[in-house]
Amino acid sequence: MASALSACVLPPPPAPPQRSFGAPDGPPSITRLVPLPRQLSESPGQLELEPAVRIVADGSLSAIAEALARVLRRSTGFELPIVAPPARDGDIELALAADLASLGDEGYQLDVGDRVSLRAAKPAGLLYGTMTLRQLFPPEIEALSRQAHTAWRVTHVHIEDSPRYSWRGLTIDVARHFFGVDEIKRLIELSAYHKLNRLHLHLTDDQGWRIEIKSWPKLTSVGGSTQTGGGGGGFYTQEQYKDLVAFADAHYVTLIPELDMPGHVQAALTSYGELNVDGQPQAAYMGTDVGFSTLVFGDPDTLRFVDDALGEVAALTTGPYLHIGGDEAKATRPTDYRTFLKRVGDMVRRHGKTAVGWCEAGEAELPPGSLLQDWHDGCGGSAVGAKNGMRVIASPAKHAYLDMMYTPETAHGQKWAGFVELAPAYEWQPVVPGVPDAAIVGIESALWTEDIAKRADADYMLFPRLAGHAELAWTGAVHNFAEYRLRLAHHGKRLSALGVGFYRSPQVDWER
Repeated sequence: MASALSACVLPPPPAPPQRSFGAPDGPPSITRLVPLPRQLSESPGQLELEPAVRIVADGSLSAIAEALARVLRRSTGFELPIVAPPARDGDIELALAADLASLGDEGYQLDVGDRVSLRAAKPAGLLYGTMTLRQLFPPEIEALSRQAHTAWRVTHVHIEDSPRYSWRGLTIDVARHFFGVDEIKRLIELSAYHKLNRLHLHLTDDQGWRIEIKSWPKLTSVGGSTQTGGGGGGFYTQEQYKDLVAFADAHYVTLIPELDMPGHVQAALTSYGELNVDGQPQAAYMGTDVGFSTLVFGDPDTLRFVDDALGEVAALTTGPYLHIGGDEAKATRPTDYRTFLKRVGDMVRRHGKTAVGWCEAGEAELPPGSLLQDWHDGCGGSAVGAKNGMRVIASPAKHAYLDMMYTPETAHGQKWAGFVELAPAYEWQPVVPGVPDAAIVGIESALWTEDIAKRADADYMLFPRLAGHAELAWTGAVHNFAEYRLRLAHHGKRLSALGVGFYRSPQVDWER
């Protein structure tokens, strides 16, 4: 269970946020934002949206403007027309601004006074700025129906914001238990709301193969028909997968597909006998043990299968990354493992993508610029890979695996990496043994689904811990749980308005 960028040096982490907080129990306040912006200040006064409010943006920003308008229209009941500049008092203005290039592609500047002015160098920054703006309103702004008798007031603020890390991700395991298109779209929306920009789909494992490969159709007709514990499975057609990619792109989330190999391949071995030593399909697997399956090395059928699968998925994926797994290959001889992953890495490069692998893959000779996802302290591959110029994503199971139980009393989940309550999920730093800080490109949370089969269970395990990880990835090294828990108490009202059934930890005095 356990990417890529060039070996250039990361800029130093941003300074801690500069904050000038208003009264925490006053009207909607910047003290309640999650993630917390880097630089922000309040000033006296409030702006109240009136029914005549407009969103002002030129045509190139119509998609971002319309996305914001949809949210505001359904809760306020206002028409919120989208019009071309100039803006007037009371409007919400979105604009690209070359003078904000120092904030990067994802940074933004937000000012609320006589009007709302949101500016950014790139569209992604504007999108993240709209998420902050939504959090300045009362939580009812997220409601799916008109909220009568609500004053839509925003405190006068000045915010300049940009992320600590370029990689802010979430892994979702759809192989152990399958989650359909609508569920993944919802997770994309919730990820973007918390300023995450990577969604990693673990598409294949021993229990199921979840992506259509037209040149090998039994991968889904056979391998996609099972899941952990039995009871059927599912898969994405190529059209459905392309729809997910487009939806993610529209939210400035890069979708990263994973075809895990050379281990975790029982679903493929069940589908095609020619991938096995004896030429016979293996039995379907619906358990939870790992490390027993492996591909046959050096076999032409195996190499053709891998190349075909990688090629079809690469052609469907607009983002630059293709995750090749590489974890827990206990049934594979080390020499075969290294030789095989080198060939797979070359295939990924030939198909125009950058390889990402779990940290064990750092022992192999992957193409320059490949990334590694580090998931446990005992994995020496990250240190080896970093010495060879690879970048590293921090995903430590003891903090970032969100299928870990909160406490011994949690109704479902795992505990092999320990119990992860809200404080330890928030108060950690992405430090990987043997890897210099400059080689760490960001963090990625993960939800493995051995015993998580429905939305309610996923919500409960993901939130609110994912919000803390998002702040770690976006804001930086400010880790004061005593302060964060006050903001999170209010953020819970937003999660409820968004329909998220989250865990109400006793470490937080949740607002009702």
